Amino acid sequence: MMNRLFAYMLFTLLICSSSTAFAGKLVREFSGSRSVYTADFQVEDPWLIDWRVNSDYPRTMGISVALVNAKTGEHAGRVVQTKRRGDGLRLMNESGVFRFKVDSSVTNWTLKVIQLNREEAKLYKPKNESRPQ
Repeated sequence: MMNRLFAYMLFTLLICSSSTAFAGKLVREFSGSRSVYTADFQVEDPWLIDWRVNSDYPRTMGISVALVNAKTGEHAGRVVQTKRRGDGLRLMNESGVFRFKVDSSVTNWTLKVIQLNREEAKLYKPKNESRPQ
């Protein structure tokens, strides 16, 4: 719970801060309610994927989002797969040109691609890792 809270606080700082140390840059934002391949986007490592999913019919919703290398078409990783409302952040450490493959069933979704610098990425910790005190 605390790690998730910290991730949201970091994200808020990245978006709201006017300081160049916390100036995460929104590269692309995608949203929809159906299955699609998104447009290509180019990023340098490190970067964040901010995902949010919701539904008017939570008992029947489902979504799977995969990252795809836009040049080769190869699977580059799973972003999220769920049958519940939710949101999250995923730190990526690979540069390139990518797109998302979204498989959605009665689910509204939003995906944001946020470019970070090295200092910002050091502050990010996945929720399953412990934080130093």
